[in-house]
Amino acid sequence: MVRSDGSWRTSSRSGSEGNCVEVAWSPGAVRVRDSKDRPGPVLTFAEPAWQAFVRTTRPES
Repeated sequence: MVRSDGSWRTSSRSGSEGNCVEVAWSPGAVRVRDSKDRPGPVLTFAEPAWQAFVRTTRPES
């Protein structure tokens, strides 16, 4: 489920080592941060740019 309320979500594929990113969807933008440094920097992407990134990095099934 993708929530567009701006709340942060960690991937269900993240391991127990804590080496993952968190993603938050908001209208027209996607924000990404390091789960180990939550108060640290946040990258913001326009939604089409994020969708293109996911399409090109998703493994083929």
